[in-house]
Amino acid sequence: MSRQVFLYDPPDRFVAGTVGLPGRRTFFLQATAAGRTTSVALEKAQVEALAERIDELLDEVVRRSGGNAPVPAVAPSEIGDTAPLEAPIEEEFRVGTMALAWDGDGECMVVEAQAVVELAADSEEDLADEEERLLQDDENGPPMLRVRLSGTMARAFAKRAMEVVNAGRPPCPLCSLPLDPEGHVCPRQNGYRRGE
Repeated sequence: MSRQVFLYDPPDRFVAGTVGLPGRRTFFLQATAAGRTTSVALEKAQVEALAERIDELLDEVVRRSGGNAPVPAVAPSEIGDTAPLEAPIEEEFRVGTMALAWDGDGECMVVEAQAVVELAADSEEDLADEEERLLQDDENGPPMLRVRLSGTMARAFAKRAMEVVNAGRPPCPLCSLPLDPEGHVCPRQNGYRRGE
């Protein structure tokens, strides 16, 4: 079966968003262009890592170019996107592997998100070989979302993604675990509920 690649070069909109209440949210990446929308599900930690790595990569691009790259130091406020995800949200796949790159010729960020794949292997060496084969197989690999973003769009994506991640449950000031509306059993309080 040939690989399905959802290509957005460039998208009209590329955002991270959620569905559900804090503590029970499902995270999505959503790309939209020319009347089509692709939504892929992923974990909160993946969204956070993606946003952090995008900012780090853009900072490195600016540093190496001596400030001449078309990348703003911070996300411009005039292109901030606070709108909800486009409905209906139809999950194409759950993200397993993500990759980032800077295309120097096109002066853009390339974000790739591949579907989770179950690999069968008898040993660690076989597993490593299977992973390498899968990553090199452009024809028959898992479904993939590939998005090419300008430096400005990438900064705006990273800013919104971190806001989405941080919009969840607040952390306990003692143990940093998330606080539920009904309270939480704090290990630093020897198992007592905060506020009791």
